[in-house]
Amino acid sequence: MRTVRRLLYRDVAGSVLFVALAFLSLFYFIDFVDDLDDLGRKGLGAGKAAWLALLEQPGHFYELFPIAVLIGSIYSLARMAQSSEFTILRTGGLGPGRALTLLTSLALGFAALTFVVGDYVAPAFERHAELERARLTGGLARGANGAWLKDKQLVDGQERSYSVNAGRARAPGELEQVRIFEFDAQGALISRTEAARASVDTQGLWRLSDVLRTRWQAAPAEQPGVQEEKLDTLDWRSGLTISVISAALLPAKTMSTVELYRYTRHLSAQEQSAQQHDIQFWRKAFYPFACLVMVALALPFAYLHGRAGGISLKVFGGIMLGISFVLLNNLAGHLGLLKGWTPWAVAATPSLIYMGISLAAFGWLVRYR
Repeated sequence: MRTVRRLLYRDVAGSVLFVALAFLSLFYFIDFVDDLDDLGRKGLGAGKAAWLALLEQPGHFYELFPIAVLIGSIYSLARMAQSSEFTILRTGGLGPGRALTLLTSLALGFAALTFVVGDYVAPAFERHAELERARLTGGLARGANGAWLKDKQLVDGQERSYSVNAGRARAPGELEQVRIFEFDAQGALISRTEAARASVDTQGLWRLSDVLRTRWQAAPAEQPGVQEEKLDTLDWRSGLTISVISAALLPAKTMSTVELYRYTRHLSAQEQSAQQHDIQFWRKAFYPFACLVMVALALPFAYLHGRAGGISLKVFGGIMLGISFVLLNNLAGHLGLLKGWTPWAVAATPSLIYMGISLAAFGWLVRYR
C-alpha cells in the first residue's frame, strides 16, 4: 500500500502543481499588463509593474489552488484510467473506500497548504502590494469619500460617540485628510476636528497634525456658541487601532481569518453592519476545505471507462466544474448579503452541494460501472 500511496500522491501532486504554475503564469502576465498600463501613465517603468504583479501572485495562488487541485486530479486520474493503471490498482486490492481514504489524506495536505498561504503568505503580500501601489500613485483611498469608522468612549462619565473619516493612507497608521465628529449620548454634535495628517500607534493613540477644531456649546441664552481653534498637534485616544484602520481602508483579501473575525466583532460592537465581513470570514474559514470537495469531484473520473471520452474531454469537464463552483460561491455571497442570510450557511452551501454531487456520482459509478 505504501507503493500505491507514493504512486498516487506523486502523480496527482505533480499534475496539480503543474496546473497551478500554468494558472499563475497566465495571471502574472495579465497583472503585469494592467499594472504597466496604470503605472505607465504616471511615468513609472516596467520594473515596478513587474514587482507589483509578482506581489499579487500568492493571492492568486490561494484563490486558484482548489481549481488547480480539481483539474490536476482529474487529469492524473483520467490518465491512469486511460492507460489501465487504475484498473490494475483496483484488481490489486485498491477498493473504493481505500482509494477515497488515500485521496482524502492528500486533499487534507492541499487544504493545509491553502490555509497557510491564505492566512499568512497572501495577506502579507497583498498588503505590501496595496501600500506599494499607494506609495507610487499618491496614496490609498477607499472610494471617493475615504473610509468611515465609528468609536464609543466614556468622557467624564458620559458616553461619547465618534464618527471618523480617513481620506487617504500612505502607510500603516499614516493617514491624511482626517475628520473626527464627536456626538453626545443624545446624538447632538459637540465638536468637529479636522487634521491634515494623523499618525496612529498600535494602542489607538492618534497624533493629529495641522488641526482645526470646532466646538459647539450651549450658551446661557440657549443660543449655541461656536469656538474654533487651530493647533499644530493634538493627541486623541481612541479604540481605533492600526489593525482596525487597515481593515477599513484595505480590501478584505489583505486580512487573515483571525483579523476578519476581530474586525467583524469591532463592527458589531459599534452597531455597524458586519454582514459583508461575516460572510468573508466564513468563506475564508471554509475555503481550504474546498480542496476536499475538488478531490472528491475528481475521483469519479478514475472509474470512467477509457472509451467514455478522451483525457482532454474530461479535463474540459473539470474546468467547467471548477468555473461553476467559483460562480456559485460568488453568487451565494452576493445573495447572502442582499437577503441577509446566515453567513456560515452562505459560505458552506456551495461546498456541501458539490460534495453531495461528487459522492453521489462516485457511489453510482462504483456500483454500476
